[in-house]
Amino acid sequence: MRSVRSKIIAAGLVLGVAGVGAWQLLPSGGDSRSAIRVGTSDVVSSLDPAGAYDAGSWALFSNVYQSLLTIRPGSDTPTPDAASACRFTDQKLTAYQCELRSDLKFPGGRTVTAEDVKHSFDRIKAIGSDQGPAPLFNTLESVKAEGRTVTFSLSARDATFPFRIATGAGSIVDKDKYPAKTLRADDKADGTGPFLLGSYKADASAELKPNPAYKGQGRTSKIPVTVKYYKDSAKLNQAWKDREVEVAHRDMPPEVLAGLNPGLKDTRYQVSGGAETRSMVFNVRPGSPAAPVAVRQAVAAVLDRSKVAAEIYDGTVTPLYSLVPTGVVGHSTPFFDAYPMPNVAAAKKLLKDANVTAPVSFTLGVNNRGANIPEAGELKKQLEATGLFQVKIREIPEWPDFQKAYAAGEFDAYTIGWIADYPDADNFLAPLVGAGSSMNNGFSDKAVDDLITRSQSYSDRGEASADFRELQKAVAQHVPMLPIWQKKDYVMSRDAVTGTPHLSDGTGVWRLWELSWL
Repeated sequence: MRSVRSKIIAAGLVLGVAGVGAWQLLPSGGDSRSAIRVGTSDVVSSLDPAGAYDAGSWALFSNVYQSLLTIRPGSDTPTPDAASACRFTDQKLTAYQCELRSDLKFPGGRTVTAEDVKHSFDRIKAIGSDQGPAPLFNTLESVKAEGRTVTFSLSARDATFPFRIATGAGSIVDKDKYPAKTLRADDKADGTGPFLLGSYKADASAELKPNPAYKGQGRTSKIPVTVKYYKDSAKLNQAWKDREVEVAHRDMPPEVLAGLNPGLKDTRYQVSGGAETRSMVFNVRPGSPAAPVAVRQAVAAVLDRSKVAAEIYDGTVTPLYSLVPTGVVGHSTPFFDAYPMPNVAAAKKLLKDANVTAPVSFTLGVNNRGANIPEAGELKKQLEATGLFQVKIREIPEWPDFQKAYAAGEFDAYTIGWIADYPDADNFLAPLVGAGSSMNNGFSDKAVDDLITRSQSYSDRGEASADFRELQKAVAQHVPMLPIWQKKDYVMSRDAVTGTPHLSDGTGVWRLWELSWL
């Protein structure tokens, strides 16, 4: 994995035209300490770490909260952050222990304790939000706090556990401010990250002020940041044109990304080998049209990924034939092996052999943002052209509503993106197709779960490659999800802003503390 992460950094291109002096590039007020404005079309579904497992929320969490461990830019190994040290205490890899730093303070001035850490993990399990990160902690049995020591007891050997607590799911919250069994309902955040959350307006903006008490692996920032949230990529692009933001990340329209070049005036851009993926998820609950495996296999047999990539995304995405993307150790191509080219005759035979009458009618849920609707239209067009399917697209404008709808099984299938939480193939498999999957699609398979458990047991992650290949092959056989594409990570910025090469490395971490004025 280190070679992958190194490639991400080395592949970053910071390009632009420096035609004027730095003093001319600063905001109109001329103050080098004024807030850097960062625009995104991602959505914050919750300010409470127990209630969110999505890119927009975790991007904010990585700036206002702190986890025991973190992963630094260019590294593939968790390193202490809120902890001073962490280690497995047994050869079975079922007991993990961390020593909490003694110099961490919440915004109110109270020192962070091991009880706060225990509370943070316990409430994730107790609340069990459908939109929360509980699926990441399927092996976590209990948490014990004693002095400044926190001990995690695991139900099975799990070498990936340090990676999991290094994510937004491991955010440490104040036990006096966050209820044990319900989500915090206000628009506040009490964490120990590099920034303090000032004013917050849902779907509009988040004002971040440097945290003078911050102690951790991140760089101490002296520059405030204003995150501005836009409804879709078109509005983000307009904000960029109107100079409402100095940095734009996730996601500009495909045609804008495809047109990036070194000759653009006052525009720098960073392209990294990110591992964002997009898939179609099938509702396999009894009674769903997608419950018969033959239906899902037939869809897989006719999908033309290259056409989606070329016509909807202007070549800014790459066809993907596995849940594990290219560049991640353990990647294979089981969907290409099983369905190398769109084949209507093969799909027809799959349905006929399973006694499934065509055309199969089903609803396709889609969050109405960016290129999602044109993409859904292309999928519908391809499937209906075969004469084997009838697809009704159901658009849900708001991301939280979309999450609730797919968790409730309101769609027969839906499309969704996925960004790596940590640099391991496990992150593209266990949370998606394992027991208690975050996809909430009703899929469960003992053989898949056994392979996941076994793959997590290897302390040398390279030894898990064979199990990862078997897992991906099983996914291509059962097709609970159908991978469509993977995408690089693009960051655009004005010439006056520095630090963008370290802002994002294709994971869900937003290192806003790296940004500064030239």
